Amino acid sequence: MDTKRILLAYSGGLDTTYCLVYLSKILGLEVHALTINTGGFEQQELNQLKTRALAAGAKSFTVLDVRNRYYESCIKYLIYGNVLKNGNYPLSVSSERTIQAIEIAVHAKENGFTAIAHGSTGAGNDQVRFDMLIAHVYPTAQIITPIRDLQLSRQEELDFLHVHGFHENFIKANYSINKGLWGTSIGGQETLQSHTHIPESAWPVAVTKEIPLELAIHFKNGEPIALNDQKFDHPVQLIIHLQQIAQGYGIGRDLHVGDTIIGIKGRVAFEAAAPILLIHAHRLLEKHVLTKWQLFWKQQLSEWYGNWMHEGHMLDPVMRDIEALLSSSQHNVTGTVYACLYPYRFVLNGIFSQHDLMNAKFGSYGEMNETWTAADVKGFTKIVGNQTSIYYNINSTPIEEN
Repeated sequence: MDTKRILLAYSGGLDTTYCLVYLSKILGLEVHALTINTGGFEQQELNQLKTRALAAGAKSFTVLDVRNRYYESCIKYLIYGNVLKNGNYPLSVSSERTIQAIEIAVHAKENGFTAIAHGSTGAGNDQVRFDMLIAHVYPTAQIITPIRDLQLSRQEELDFLHVHGFHENFIKANYSINKGLWGTSIGGQETLQSHTHIPESAWPVAVTKEIPLELAIHFKNGEPIALNDQKFDHPVQLIIHLQQIAQGYGIGRDLHVGDTIIGIKGRVAFEAAAPILLIHAHRLLEKHVLTKWQLFWKQQLSEWYGNWMHEGHMLDPVMRDIEALLSSSQHNVTGTVYACLYPYRFVLNGIFSQHDLMNAKFGSYGEMNETWTAADVKGFTKIVGNQTSIYYNINSTPIEEN
């Protein structure tokens, strides 16, 4: 190892606690613990993390609250793009890990650390995201991954910590939970199989609300700015508030099945009331205010954007190009979406926007037109179908081919 001073990405869980004790007490290195708060910690939890980190051998403990930067550099574009991986997952963990890796690398570079450690194992997506993004931001940094390199089992980590005097009881819970601003993921025995669903008791937030609740979500240039009559200083605060309102209805619960970066299928449960509501509301508003081809190309690029982010390529320059298109498309995405929340579901009742292209003065679909005549339609139909008509005048008709 080329350095005596290391920055450790620290969450306080078993893996990062092992890394901290191993690096500081066994290898005798100066380890500085850094926690990146992307919305998963309350202040009391952060205080406990500091106590545990210092007890485990950390030279210092630092918390970076990056929730606003997380929104500005990532979540905003997931809303603009209505990004739901495989049609249902709002990229809760993958977007969070992306920002954490970048912030860790930036902090290390700015504070003179030449080595960065993280607790990823060799079995999942996070090892790729952390290694790749750290290398992009800070190419000369040495990346240290004790859990992956030593191929440790959970029991081996526990035994090591007990032998070296760290007796905190890391109970293996039935479900692993990762909470962040853009949703909470839940993994357990059921998610390792293809045919089972997690029980009601496994969801972190119980369904306690039964009375339907009407909700008006206000957007300005594609960004959520208010709920009903309550305005917020920053969309992060709106997301937190909306999550508190909606999670008790059980909204945003689902199971995601997708392809991991390393080529295997993965399955995880998640609850993301605020992200799911905001994305669906934003998409409905866009249907009213954007043109057909704006919607078409946004959908193509947004799906690609989400997949590329998921696989750790957030710093690829093409992502900035797509973000520029997404931002440009939001110029007229201003208005209000009316929703009603029920247990386990929600209904979007409609929208109001001054930019609504569904304007009665141009005609009512299926009833009356105001801007063309019957002769116009006859001529248009003949021209728009002309190429296909020529084809079947020269070749056999579909009926003859059958």
